[in-house]
Amino acid sequence: MSGEALTEREERVLDAVIRAYVETAEPAGSRTVAKRFSLGISPATVRNTMSDLEDKGFLFHPHTSAGRVPTDHAYRYYVDTLMRPRKLTPAQQRKIREEVADRDGAGPLERLVRRATQAMGLLTGELGVAIAPSVDEVVLERLELLALSSEKVLLVLTLRNGIVRTVYVDLPLSVPKETLLGLAVVLNERLAGQTMAEIRKTLPERLRDAAPSDDASTTELLNIFLQSGDEFFDLAGEEVHLGHTSVLASQPEFESGPELRGLIQLTERRELLASVLTGARQQGLQISIGSENQAPELNTFTLVTSEYRVGDLSGVIGVIGPTRMPYDKVVTIVESTSRIVSELFTKTADSRGGSKD
Repeated sequence: MSGEALTEREERVLDAVIRAYVETAEPAGSRTVAKRFSLGISPATVRNTMSDLEDKGFLFHPHTSAGRVPTDHAYRYYVDTLMRPRKLTPAQQRKIREEVADRDGAGPLERLVRRATQAMGLLTGELGVAIAPSVDEVVLERLELLALSSEKVLLVLTLRNGIVRTVYVDLPLSVPKETLLGLAVVLNERLAGQTMAEIRKTLPERLRDAAPSDDASTTELLNIFLQSGDEFFDLAGEEVHLGHTSVLASQPEFESGPELRGLIQLTERRELLASVLTGARQQGLQISIGSENQAPELNTFTLVTSEYRVGDLSGVIGVIGPTRMPYDKVVTIVESTSRIVSELFTKTADSRGGSKD
C-alpha cells in the first residue's frame, strides 16, 4: 500500500485526474474533471481537493498550465488502492493467443517469446520486453560443429525445450571437416543428456582420454574445449527481446528530440534491461513506476512485468512505457500474455516429450 491514506473524495478526484491525463496527455483542470467524470461535486470543490492532493504530493502543477499532472506517488497509490484491472473478453484472449502462437503451433520457446513482446506492444501501445529463460539447468540434447572458415567454427547447442544457442570458436589451425564431424560425435557421446551447469563442472573428467593418440588435430581441438569449456558452455547471459520501438515512439512523451533519444538509448542498453528483468524473476507481477526504478535511465518510465514458466525454466515478460499509461489495461494484458506463453509452450514441450516436470 502507498503511505498516506486519502479520503473518499480525494480518491475519486485522484482517480479522475489520472484517467483524464492517461487519455489526453494534457494536464487536467478542475472544470474538465468535474464535467467529464460526473463526480457530483462542484468545480470549486474539485479545485480545492486537487490543491489538497498537490500538497500531499499526489499531483503537481506544470508552470505552463492551469491543470495538474499525477506524480509517481499518485500512480503508485492508484495501482495499489484504486485500480481495478480490466477483464479480457474471450475474443480478446483469443486475439492474444493468435498473435503469440505460430500458425503451425507454439514453436520454439524463444520464437514464442519474441512474438509475445511484439503482440504486447501492439495491444498496449507500449514497448514489449522479455528475457529468455536462464538455461543453466537445461539439458543439452545435441551439438554440432560447423566450419565457417579455416580458423573459425560455429558450435551449435540444441537444448531441451527447443532452445538453440550458438558459440563462435576460434581455431589456431585449419581443421579438416572430417575431424570436426568426428569430434562432434565424441562430444555428443560424452556431453549430451547433461545440464549446462553439469557440463561445465565435469568437462575435464568427461573429455579425458577422448582423442585417439595418433590424431593430432582432434587432440588439439579437444584441448581448446578443455581450456575454454567454461566459456563455450556458459550460456547464463540473459537474452533480451524487444518489440517494435515505433509503437512507443508515437506517444506524446517522445515527440521531442531529447525524450526520443532517451528512449532509443534505453533500447540499446541490453545489459541494463537484462539486469532489470532478471531482478523481476520469480516475483510474479511487478510494477515499477518512474523513480521507483533503481536505474536512472528508467526514472521516466514504468515497467510492468510478469514471470512466465515452462517446466524448470522461467523468464520475464512485460512492457516499458511512460508513467502515463492505462495501468488497468496493461496489467491484464501482461498477466494474460505471460500465462498464454507458459500454456502454449508447455503443450508443445509435452507433445515433443521435452518437458522436465
